[in-house]
Amino acid sequence: MKTIHAIRGKRVMTPEGLIAATVHMRDGAVTSITGYNEFPSSKNMYDAGDSVVMPGLVDTHVHINEPGRTGWEGFETATRAAAAGGVTTLIDMPLNSIPASTTAAALERKRAAARKRCWVNVGFWGGVVPGNANELRGLDRAGVFGFKCFLAPSGVPEFANVNEADLRETLPALAEMNLPLLVHAELPEQIEAATKKLQKSDPTKYETWLRSRPVAAETKAIEMLIRLAREFKVHVHVVHVSSALSAPLILRAKEEGLPITAETCPHYLFFEASSIGNGRTQFKCAPPIREAENNRKLWKALGNGALDFIVSDHSPSPPSMKCLKSGDFFRAWGGISSLQLGLPAIWTRLSGTEYSLRHLVRWMCNGPAQLAGLDNRKGAIAPGYDADIVVWNPEKSFTVKSGMLKHRHKLTPYLNESLRGVVETTFLGGEMIYDRGRFLGSPRGALLRRGQR
Repeated sequence: MKTIHAIRGKRVMTPEGLIAATVHMRDGAVTSITGYNEFPSSKNMYDAGDSVVMPGLVDTHVHINEPGRTGWEGFETATRAAAAGGVTTLIDMPLNSIPASTTAAALERKRAAARKRCWVNVGFWGGVVPGNANELRGLDRAGVFGFKCFLAPSGVPEFANVNEADLRETLPALAEMNLPLLVHAELPEQIEAATKKLQKSDPTKYETWLRSRPVAAETKAIEMLIRLAREFKVHVHVVHVSSALSAPLILRAKEEGLPITAETCPHYLFFEASSIGNGRTQFKCAPPIREAENNRKLWKALGNGALDFIVSDHSPSPPSMKCLKSGDFFRAWGGISSLQLGLPAIWTRLSGTEYSLRHLVRWMCNGPAQLAGLDNRKGAIAPGYDADIVVWNPEKSFTVKSGMLKHRHKLTPYLNESLRGVVETTFLGGEMIYDRGRFLGSPRGALLRRGQR
């Protein structure tokens, strides 16, 4: 671990744009941004050269799974992957840990498991499940950044899905707390009806899995959420939007002035259904990766503001749970391991389009920070902001190999993909924590509480 007083670079991404500059830092924060040649004589200056100097990524959709399922992923391995991928702040989902973070006591057990094991800053979402409405204020006092629920089965028994009646019991309290509700927006009725029609279809075909999670399950769920947001005046955030047909619904709700936001994920923008071979269950996620034309429209939805940002939905499991031998999409665990690869995956697809580095910072730094209420100190390089910074080479390419991945299990659909954009160095509070494949010092990431610096 090495404290740096200034970072000098020819391409520094500031709120005003890309400039040659020197970023000065003290006590964990950016103090000023001066000209490229205005740097201190101190030896603790980092020269980024032609590499991009950018705010550290903020990822608000990460499943770390500790305690209880640490064999799937844990705080140390997940946050090492984050640091290696330029992510300096992440917010952990309330599942798939045991116990799930649906009570303040369970949240404290998770915090205890995380202490002194995090390489980057970590905050926590609370969980909404049937019957825990009386627990929400305790979680609020414990400093969660908001709450997460599922409308369809989550895949784990300790985190049951809610229905409209459950939400009606919960939303008045969330409106009073002024906290967002993050929602896995698929209705089970449409999924069950579609799956029933596919009983005789081959479960190893990706097309079978895709047809079992119809677009209508997502759009009908979003229609219900918009109606509830209008009625209760509560901030509803739709996680991992997969269908471009959802975007016009969300955009119209925003134009109406409703407090609706939405995200999508790298795998929905990078991969497309026709390239997923039979039995390739490493691609299984819910909602599923859809067709190429749909994914092109998701990019347009980011551009027109229907979708607010991009986060990983890192949801790992042991490779055995992916059922690679049988290739059965319905038995395999649904989740993509990608925490370390979001920046290069998005940059690879973004390159050569109408979008720029400014868009990337908005979608992977500013936007997620705003959802978590951290946008006054995270997601930008500006005076007063935390000196959480990533230096990366956008021109350099690499091929994803398992040996370079830092999360616990290496199975990911990105294996052997050629990506552009190599993370070189990651700074947390002005201290170098990762440099060209090496981790420096020991874990020093903070456990964040809403409202506390």
